[in-house]
Amino acid sequence: MTTNQPPSPHDTPAPLGDRTAKTPVIAFLGTGRMGSPMAENLARSGFGLRVWNRTSSRAATLAEHGAFVARTPAEAVQGAGILITMLADGPATERAANGPDGFLPRCPGLVWVQMATVGARWSARLAVTAARHGVTFVDAPVSGSQAPARTGQLIILASGPDRVHDMLTPVFGALGRTTVWLGPAGDGTRAKLVLNTWLVDLVETTAEALSFTGRLGLDPASIVALLQSSPLGSPYAVQKATTMLAGDFTAAFALKHAVKDAELAVQAAYGIGTHLPLTEALLPRWRHTAVEHADDDLSAVYITA
Repeated sequence: MTTNQPPSPHDTPAPLGDRTAKTPVIAFLGTGRMGSPMAENLARSGFGLRVWNRTSSRAATLAEHGAFVARTPAEAVQGAGILITMLADGPATERAANGPDGFLPRCPGLVWVQMATVGARWSARLAVTAARHGVTFVDAPVSGSQAPARTGQLIILASGPDRVHDMLTPVFGALGRTTVWLGPAGDGTRAKLVLNTWLVDLVETTAEALSFTGRLGLDPASIVALLQSSPLGSPYAVQKATTMLAGDFTAAFALKHAVKDAELAVQAAYGIGTHLPLTEALLPRWRHTAVEHADDDLSAVYITA
């Protein structure tokens, strides 16, 4: 069922049969830097949308796009067929699910799409909790920063049961340019941990190389130009190198979130009896840099390289 008008906060929840419609109402929890543009893209695509954020003012602007702003997670899921969570971390997601105003006790039959990066342990824990309440759990973190979130160009690393693929295809189509289905729920998070390990190691290498260049008495900009003309210089590394040299640390991917994701990757490695030596080595300095630059872009690690 598609609707262009937000439902009343006093609407009764839709019956289970309505939850199987091709374009059900979507509840979206977590309208921060990534969640807000994602929710806006869903509203613009014609989905009925109910949103909630712990700081309600961050969700208020979505009302201008036809979304109903709920007071609690439980209120947000009323009448929804799909729930998307894009909250800060695993504990915040669990509080929204099981807290005093949590959504889980109110929504048997719901399809819960968990799109934040919460780590392997939390993803598994949330999946078990969802199953206990008769909720279908889909693990679908995204790859991309704020700009792709705004333009609907995210890469969605989806994992979950085959039966929900068709229902979620138009939803993911409004949020990203590519959706990759990776297998059972949990595989999306595992893939995201690998990608983020690659990302933070690449940014650290870029920062170290530029610092090393300067200490050798060379012009770092000339090295960036050289890398740009070489297979060694990936577009992402060259972009970050350019912002580092410009001293422009406007957040695309905040350092505090990069630190969190690197820590999640290290924890996952420990959990399977292995190590990530490069990532483990960069974390102490990244944590130190984040004391003053937590909300800056992760490229701010160049300051202390």
